[in-house]
Amino acid sequence: MTPHPLSTLSVEETRQARDVILAAHHDVVVDFREIYLQEPVKEELKKYLDLEHSARLSPTSPRPPRLAKCQYDITGVNKIVEYYESIVDVNSKRCIKHEVVGEQHHAALTLWEFETLVNVCKASPLFQAAIAEFKLPEGFEVIVEPWPYGGLDLGEENRRYFQGLCFAQNTRSKNPDSNFYAYPLPLIPIMDAHKKEIIRIDKLATGGKGDGLNEKTHSERIIDHCRTSEYVPELLENGTRKDLKPLNVLQPEGPSFKVTNESLVEWQKWRFRVSFNPREGAVIHDVHYDGRSVLYRLSISEMAVPYADPRPPFQRKQAFDFGDGGAGNCANNLSLGCDCLGVIKYFDGVIIGSNGEPRVHPNAICLHEQDNGISWKHTNWRTGRAVVTRNRELVVQFIITLANYEYVFAFKFDQSGGITIEVRATGIVSVVNIDPGKTSDYGNVVSGGILAQNHQHIFCARIDPAIDGHSNTVLHEESHTMPWDKETNPSGNFYKVQKTIIEHSAGLDASPQHNRTFKIINPNKKNPVSGNPVGYKFVPPPTQKILASPGSIQSKRALFARRHVWVTKYRDNELYAGGRFTMQSQLEVNGVADAAKRNDPITNEDVVLWSVFGLTHNPRVEDWPVMPADIFQLNFRPSDFFTANPSIDVPSNKNRSSQLVINSSCYSEQGKL
Repeated sequence: MTPHPLSTLSVEETRQARDVILAAHHDVVVDFREIYLQEPVKEELKKYLDLEHSARLSPTSPRPPRLAKCQYDITGVNKIVEYYESIVDVNSKRCIKHEVVGEQHHAALTLWEFETLVNVCKASPLFQAAIAEFKLPEGFEVIVEPWPYGGLDLGEENRRYFQGLCFAQNTRSKNPDSNFYAYPLPLIPIMDAHKKEIIRIDKLATGGKGDGLNEKTHSERIIDHCRTSEYVPELLENGTRKDLKPLNVLQPEGPSFKVTNESLVEWQKWRFRVSFNPREGAVIHDVHYDGRSVLYRLSISEMAVPYADPRPPFQRKQAFDFGDGGAGNCANNLSLGCDCLGVIKYFDGVIIGSNGEPRVHPNAICLHEQDNGISWKHTNWRTGRAVVTRNRELVVQFIITLANYEYVFAFKFDQSGGITIEVRATGIVSVVNIDPGKTSDYGNVVSGGILAQNHQHIFCARIDPAIDGHSNTVLHEESHTMPWDKETNPSGNFYKVQKTIIEHSAGLDASPQHNRTFKIINPNKKNPVSGNPVGYKFVPPPTQKILASPGSIQSKRALFARRHVWVTKYRDNELYAGGRFTMQSQLEVNGVADAAKRNDPITNEDVVLWSVFGLTHNPRVEDWPVMPADIFQLNFRPSDFFTANPSIDVPSNKNRSSQLVINSSCYSEQGKL
């Protein structure tokens, strides 16, 4: 069967693209980084989708070509490594576009580069000599946690580097999952990626308040004051709770959703497609509700995690988890009964090794239904009759692990035409060693010898709307107190709703004091009830923007994080809020800030919204050893899109499997009253 233009590249298609690249570079060494679907040009895809939705699609209908984006390094006879990006037409087996990326940019990291760092550290006399300066207790082994290098310091040579955060693991438990983060070591090896050599050891300050930024105040017995902090159940001192009874999600008649050709999802009047790529993870395409267009594309575009410890080299401690390494590359293989409950449909991804050979990445995305409380209810107090419906959601979820942290990303569709973008941050906070008895302005002591550094998690969701078509307008609506006026506001209770159309591409902020609400409307189609243009709305979460000082490298390489909302005019391949290249960048290039600077007219145009939100994480003791999930949601809701509540027809059936708790001790106590 011919794949849909939005379907993830298959293993065979990926292999064909690889072979085209190898045939074009037969006399040099090719190291592959990524091969994944190059999505069709929007204008071409729109024509195909129009045929599909109008049931006019036939085997002879024109189709967008199946294209593969191939990213790879070439090492020539002079041993110089160059980074290439090519577009391969999979069906015709030819390269149609080729780019040699300039040396000012660095390709996203690969997991095998991380493995190289670990092996190079083991063989490095410089690193081993630095470790030998510490006296570790018997049974402890050194662990190197690879990290991207971060933004280059001013004047630093632009070479490809990796750094390793170092810890010691207690092997005496004979459990490989024993928590090594509890024993941080104050040194960071720096590897030149092309030389595959440790070129420097950054030695870290371990002082507290009143100590200098560069003072080395620790003793050689560097982890004697640290405490074991386990999280795997078999290593917990008192085991796990014994009084928690099962809570099962049962669907005896199966799920209410339908999946066709491993991409098309249909559920409760919703219809959309799911794909997977190594940078963004799960992507939602071509979203319709009851036959009406809502979104063209939905994804998480980027996230930045800047750390606030000013002691060198932590000014460089800033990860771009999508641009630096790729969310899809770090996606978990989800486990039935653990990560998703109920009746589950999994979607696989396809990833490659350095030789370009593809393999299936199983269970990268899960699809399931869940109950989220009451959807709507009303009780007629005159008759005593209550009508209540449950809020059933369809969840598309993927989870990524990035060294110490986990992030759970979910796109939730409800029966009222709403979409919720949800992010959960969990995992283990990033920690450094601190001297016994000291505290710090740069974080919080969460365990013996453990300083969890202050930092931020800043996410950006990219929303490509298609509200009853692709010609849309964005406005923001605010509610303002109005002054007393004996003619217009004689009792002082009137507030005015002010609407401001955003006429040119721009960055804007949340304004909770005015309930600033962003609406995406189709000015060409009116709601027959209200007379307003049909639309959708969202209220941007008023979370803190990036706190690094303007002009700092941390701030300049994450310009997207300076605003809560960006509105831009659509351009093909403009997908990444932080720009195509974030590794070791000193400035965000061709990201959303540059798109907004074009000052494009955006009324009644094909527009894109970018919503920026996140967490300023000043850690607490309760975040250790693994933090309970912090949850963030962006709610995308219809606004005069329908003529009534679209979920009014959801059945209000009573759940017959619910049971009444009979607690004899409770009844006996009541009997004494």
